[in-house]
Amino acid sequence: MMEIAEYCLIGALIVAGIALLLNIGAVTSKNKALSRAEARELVGPDGRPVQELPADDYSTYGMDAPTEVTTKAGHGLAWYGTAFTIMSLLLVTAYIGIRMSVTGHGPFSNQHEFAVAFAWGILLAYVIFEWLYKLRTLSLAVLPVTIAMMVYAMNLDATVNPLVPALQNSVMLTLHVGFAVLAYGTACVSFAAAALWLIRPKIKAKRFPSQDTFDDIGYRAAALTFPLLTIMIVLGAIWADTAWGRYWGWDPKETAAFVTWLTYGGYLHARVVRNWRGKKAAWLLIIGFATVLFAYFGNHFFGGLHSYG
Repeated sequence: MMEIAEYCLIGALIVAGIALLLNIGAVTSKNKALSRAEARELVGPDGRPVQELPADDYSTYGMDAPTEVTTKAGHGLAWYGTAFTIMSLLLVTAYIGIRMSVTGHGPFSNQHEFAVAFAWGILLAYVIFEWLYKLRTLSLAVLPVTIAMMVYAMNLDATVNPLVPALQNSVMLTLHVGFAVLAYGTACVSFAAAALWLIRPKIKAKRFPSQDTFDDIGYRAAALTFPLLTIMIVLGAIWADTAWGRYWGWDPKETAAFVTWLTYGGYLHARVVRNWRGKKAAWLLIIGFATVLFAYFGNHFFGGLHSYG
């Protein structure tokens, strides 16, 4: 079974790489005037065909400039890009499911398992936001992070070992890690939107979404990240009381998680109260995801009770 699981993870990595290349091709495909027959196959932001109009004219479509428009050729690449991204998500899901059936617990016993779960959370969050916004451009920043996380996971020890005593509260710990994975996934989407906001002025392609679009996505993703982090911390405190006899002990990973929570809380406060948008907001989201990565990797450097593998 574990051999099958390994093939699933390798397949997920390869498929994610193909999806990234396809999406790059879709986003960078050259504009061209379309015939009326070809224009019927042009897809707008709501997924419905846009008819009989030149592919480089937003106003003629009745669309605002931020909208991502895909030509006939780009549409084909984009469709396959989405399909391969979903396939990668399914393969990672299969890997986690098979491993859970073998080990009898969730993906939380070592760094390898949580790295795979991290990649799964990023893919899931991206697929949801792509479906909501019909915006594949996000993949240009999301998929490289996902691929890097899978490569990292594949270079870690994947041996199945018995759980240490602190990890044997399976239900509570699974919930705690589950919300962490979801929070980290939406945090990556907000990071991707912020990074693309910063580089947008340097992009000449007319079909590339506007900065306003990325600003909105970054805010909405962060607005999901903050409550997910809150639930993660609360569940972690309850689990810590069961495992170690205290709710909070300023363990390095606990401290890093708290700093991450404060960062996203600070971003939302600045956004709502001070109306922070643009460059300041984008950099704050990038800093937020940096704190997420620090919370994940920090125990390698600082140790603590969360160092299991």
